[in-house]
Amino acid sequence: MTGTTRLRAIAHARAGDKGNRSNVSVFVFDRQHYPALREQVTSERVKREFGALVQGPVTRYELPTLGGLNFVLDDALEGGVNGSLNLDGHGKSWSSLLLGLEIELP
Repeated sequence: MTGTTRLRAIAHARAGDKGNRSNVSVFVFDRQHYPALREQVTSERVKREFGALVQGPVTRYELPTLGGLNFVLDDALEGGVNGSLNLDGHGKSWSSLLLGLEIELP
C-alpha cells in the first residue's frame, strides 16, 4: 500500500481515561508502516486535529517493540466522567477520531 490513506487502513486504536485525562494508543497492523506512523502522527498534530476538545498538552510515548504510539491528552474530558455532561465522558470515540487522520505511505 502506498500513497495517502486514512490511519484506520493500516492501524487499530484503543482509548482509556482517568479523571480529566484521556489516552489513545494506536498500533500498526504491519510493522513496515511504523516509521510512517512515528514520523507523521506527532503530539502537535494530534493536538491540532483534536482542536478545542483537548485543553491541555498532548504527550506522545513511543512503543516501537509493539509498533505503536500512546498519546496522553490532559484536560481533555471536560472534567471527567463524574464532572462533565459530555456524551463521551470516557473519550472512547477518540480512537475513531485518531484513525480518521490521513497518513502518507511511501
